[in-house]
Amino acid sequence: MGLTSNKVLVLAVMFAVLLFVGTVWHWPRLARRNWRAVSGRVGLLFCTQLAIFASVGLVANQAFGFYASWADLFGQEKGQGVVVDHGAAGSSGGPLQVVDTLPVSVAGGTRPQFGGQIQKVGILGRTSRIATPAYVYLPPEYFQPRYRTRTFPAAVVLTGYPGTAAALFKKLHYPQTAHELAKDGRMQPMILVMLRPTVAPPRDTECVDSPGGPQTETFFAKDLPEAVAAHYRVGRRPGSWGIVGDSTGGYCALKLAMHHPEAYAAGAGLSPYYKAPVDPTTGDLFRGKAELRNRADLWWCLKHMPAPDTSLLVTSSKVGEANYKSTLKFIAQVQARKPTRISSIILDSGGHNFNTWRREIPGTLQWMSGRLSDR
Repeated sequence: MGLTSNKVLVLAVMFAVLLFVGTVWHWPRLARRNWRAVSGRVGLLFCTQLAIFASVGLVANQAFGFYASWADLFGQEKGQGVVVDHGAAGSSGGPLQVVDTLPVSVAGGTRPQFGGQIQKVGILGRTSRIATPAYVYLPPEYFQPRYRTRTFPAAVVLTGYPGTAAALFKKLHYPQTAHELAKDGRMQPMILVMLRPTVAPPRDTECVDSPGGPQTETFFAKDLPEAVAAHYRVGRRPGSWGIVGDSTGGYCALKLAMHHPEAYAAGAGLSPYYKAPVDPTTGDLFRGKAELRNRADLWWCLKHMPAPDTSLLVTSSKVGEANYKSTLKFIAQVQARKPTRISSIILDSGGHNFNTWRREIPGTLQWMSGRLSDR
């Protein structure tokens, strides 16, 4: 049974409840002061608390999508990408291969012409050689005959770290929200390319081209748009692409839009931070190279790099979000750096969680739609 299985969660909760009841029932028998009784009390308390902790952890993982599998949880993930056999019969011959299709959880979602479709794909970067799975949301219009020659704007959607790509449509409801907004005429139909920034798991690469390591920035700035454009009807001009993410994904979205305005006309960070951390999850990202460390620091970029011709959006909450003051500072500094444009969503209260981001996603997608072209 998988880490995210409901059966695992139910079994863990039942085990915790049984241990709690057993502890209460047997406690009087263990009230003596000999070593066996003391060891029994310690053992029961330890096992009960461990079971409760595991249950709470599983609930949190179900809610926030931190880890997708047991191997992912313990840092032993082996299935790091989907093999793309470009020479196989029936293969598209490109760097993207569709491996499965899923319906969208909306009315009529089983029929692509009405609900759109989510396609699970494997992507292989031609330059970075990074292989990673992703999900692509295609709006209903993509399948309708009258739009058969139309190209669509595209937005890359990133999770936080470690995150799971499936959480973007199962928990954050990006395709469902895009479908509703487009149906109501509040945004144009867009293709969403959903994945996590952890393209070399379990390492947190912070979307950096690490010397001797994963070339993650190259993958997102060059390989990913090329792979998607080779397979789907997406706009190929710079103004056709945007990128959005939360937490680590939000930092990546802002950085990629600032570093590569030729690739991304808009970048939105939900609860982002503004400087790449270096910790046990990242390892030595920069190998002592100051120029790489500086490029990963958005504060340094604002002061020392030419202002990019791109649009940025940042979000935070006055109460409950640790990045509130730094976000106000970032807004003020970007305002002084033309032609870069800055917008924001500031909630009165919120937090670093899915519930808050679900409140920000509709406005973010509308903002993104207004800044992208379908050509």
